Parts: sequence; structure tokens; C-alpha cells
Amino acid sequence: MKTVNHWIGGKTVEGASGNYGPVTDPATGEVTTQVALASAAEVDAAVQIAKEAFQTWGQSSLAARTKVLFAYRALLDANRDAIAELITAEHGKVHSDALGEVARGLEIVELACGITTQLKGELSTSVSNRVDVSSIRQPLGVVAGITPFNFPAMVPMWMFPLAVACGNTFILKPSEKDPSASVKLAELMTEAGLPAGVLNVVHGDKVAVDALLAHPDIAAVSFVGSTPIARHIHTTASANGKRVQALGGAKNHMLVLPDADLDAAADAAVSAAYGSAGERCMAISAVVAVGSIADTLVEKIRERAEKIKIGPGNDPDSEMGPLITAAHRDKVASYVKGAAAQGADVVLDGTGYTVEGKEDGHWIGLSLLDHVKTDSDAYRDEIFGPVLCVLRTETYEEGVALINASPFGNGTAIFTRDGGAARRFQLEIQAGMVGVNVPIPVPVGYHSFGGWKDSLFGDHHIYGNDGIHFYTRGKVVTTRWPDPSDAPAGVDLGFPRNH
Repeated sequence: MKTVNHWIGGKTVEGASGNYGPVTDPATGEVTTQVALASAAEVDAAVQIAKEAFQTWGQSSLAARTKVLFAYRALLDANRDAIAELITAEHGKVHSDALGEVARGLEIVELACGITTQLKGELSTSVSNRVDVSSIRQPLGVVAGITPFNFPAMVPMWMFPLAVACGNTFILKPSEKDPSASVKLAELMTEAGLPAGVLNVVHGDKVAVDALLAHPDIAAVSFVGSTPIARHIHTTASANGKRVQALGGAKNHMLVLPDADLDAAADAAVSAAYGSAGERCMAISAVVAVGSIADTLVEKIRERAEKIKIGPGNDPDSEMGPLITAAHRDKVASYVKGAAAQGADVVLDGTGYTVEGKEDGHWIGLSLLDHVKTDSDAYRDEIFGPVLCVLRTETYEEGVALINASPFGNGTAIFTRDGGAARRFQLEIQAGMVGVNVPIPVPVGYHSFGGWKDSLFGDHHIYGNDGIHFYTRGKVVTTRWPDPSDAPAGVDLGFPRNH
């Protein structure tokens, strides 16, 4: 059986712990690969290599760093399909989704290529007699990233390109469920000319995560995942003196006003709720229909959802693939099966879906729940699957109050033709990212990504300016130099003394 090993010091390093985890093809349910799971000692060895590499990389010129990143960008572009195929094989998402993931990661690499302008300092001259003050930003040292299964290429690329561009060295601990894409990313970085030890990939489970959170030589930790784990990461790493950005879960709402283009809203709801099988923190999982349009909107969503073709991710005709594991599939299905007992109308029930010839795959169909109550499990929890809840309110104000009452504040959207309503919404809503007639308001690479409330733990959002500030620390230098004309007697610098 194929084994995915660690990538440390610019080369493959076989696992030494003796522990391995299974990697499954979600379309068939077959275990195709095993991944080495690192011990605390293996994590420490990787950190020491990264620490040594920082002594040189942290002092390298911006020109040297950006040269590597420009070469990396070209290699990523040339290897888009190969990376996407790895994602599809282990995650299950369709090839077009996987290609989109790589494209979004490339945006951050391109931001890192322009790091020279982002790292410029500030200077104030003559703040006092012959006194100047300057501000500069410097790298932290060894930093770590812990990334989720749902975007095995994009989320790592939200982290390490900016981190290494700023002069840090990086330890990536990707999800053990789909580890191959991260290794490919690291291999290409080495091919682009990145010195050995600057980017390292260490696979593992809780043992490796705990070792990273406690390691005294790691200065900062980036994390994307569920809210309970994000809270644990933030609490534990902060207690160990580390800088932390921990992005948690979400329950993203889409408010649809009576004046909205309902066809556009229905299209948006279907793509945002069911794309990538709903396994994304920016999925729309709750539509809030205002007023009399609810019945019509639900019917339009149902019509579109029934046409979505579900199948293997490597089938060009498939629009949605399987879920990552059988256990996750069963958990998602449980919310649909229990919805009617908690007051919802089950408009579509996808729990019995399967694919002929691949019955052991982790299949589930699209589910649509109407008249969902705010105290139901399907509404309260982040389901992370292709389940869309519809809630109904009579007014805009009730809709905003409902959304703001959620403990999550990742992203939200409003669909309306009224500019005044849209302006009020973006100011009144309690979420970190807002879409106006845009269902998934994921910012472009030069703006930062992050939520509010239980969707973010830490002070910095990810990528953009926040990401650059997270991976650097500021230093202020106050300087006073004597005027050359004040040189001691006997020292002639060629300056007149009678000015």
C-alpha cells in the first residue's frame, strides 16, 4: 500500500513512530493509502530543522524570497490538474471544485510575490532635534499551520506563502484524511528554489498537534477547523506564549428580501449550499426568507437542487461528489432524519442516495428543510454537508435579529434590489464577511478572511494585510546622529563649522 510520509528539510522523511492512519477514496470507500503519524519527537526534529533554516532565511533579502515565490507561482500554474487530481482522489470533491481551490490558493501566492511593498516600513524625520523615528516589521521565527480536510491545498496556501515571504520558516500539519496535496505543494516549493527546512510537512493526529502547541520554539500557530477545536487551539497555544489565529466553524445565513430576484437567489442558494458537498465553512446553510416570497423561493431551490448530478469527483459530468468519510456521512444524515420530529418540513431527503457500482462510497444526496426552528439541531449545529435550512420571518428587522442571535459570525449575505436595505444590512449584521447579492463572500487575496464571535479566536484574520501582520512583529527605532560639523577637534570631515 502507498504511504504518504513527511516532508522535512527539503526531502521525504519516513515515519518513525510506527503509527499510520488510513486514507480513503470517498467515492468507493476503499482505503488506498496510509499516512505516517508523527510522534512528539518527530515534531521536535522538524522544528529544530526549521529553526536552523530560519537563521539564514530570516536574514535573506526580499529579492531572494520573491524570486522563489515567482518561480513557485509558475510551477503551481503548470501543475493545477495534478494537484486537483490528488484532492479529488482523497477528498472526493469534483475536479472543477478542486481546480477552483487551487486557483484561490494561487491568489495568496501572488500576494506573497508582491510582499516587498507590504513590508515597507515608515519613517518620520526630525521629530525632535536631529531625531528620526522609523518603524519596521520583522519575521517571528518558526511558525506552524494546522489545516482541515475540506480544502487540503487552498487553506495551506492561505498560510505558508505569506509566512515564508515574510522571512519565517513553516511547519505544516495538514489533515491526515487527505494529506497528499500538501506534500505536492511542498515538493513544488523546493523545486522553485526554497532552501531546505524553510517549509516542512509533518503528518499526524492529536499527538502531533499537541506537540506543536506546546513546543517552545514555535512562535505562532494558524488554524482552520471547527469551533471547539479552534477554541482549544487558541487557549492552549496562547497559554504557551504563542501568537494564535484560529478560525472556527460557521452557520452562514442568506437573507432574501421580498424585492429580490428570486431566480438569482435560488441559483445562489443552491451553489452556495451544495457546492463541494457543503463541506466548507463559507457554505450557505440557512436561508432566511422574508415575507410572502418564502413558498416561491423554496420551490425554486427544490427545482434546481433536484437537477444536481452526484457522482465520483473524477467523472466530468458530476456536479457534487461524496463526503469525506462514512462516519461524517452518517452524522450529516442524522440531522435530516431527525428534522421532522423537530418541526421542519423535509422538502428533499438525500439520505438514501447511492451510486450504482460504488455503493460503498460515502454518498449522500441533497437535502432541503423548510420551516426550520431556531432551537432545532439542524439549525444550531454546523452540519458541514449538503443540507440547506429555510427559516421564515415577516420583516427585515426580524431576519437581522435572527441572524445576529447566532453564536457564529463567519459570513452572511443579503439578496435585494434595494441599495438602502443592503447598506443597512452590511452595517447592522454581526459577521466578519458580508455579501450583497453574492452568496459566498470570500474576500480576494489582498483583503483578509475571517469571522466574528465563535467563528474566530485571536486578533488577526487570515491572509491579506492581517495575515502579513500576523507573521511579522513591529519594531520602532529612534535615532539621533550628531551633525558632521560637530565632529571632535582634529577630525576633518570636510564640513564647514560656521553654518
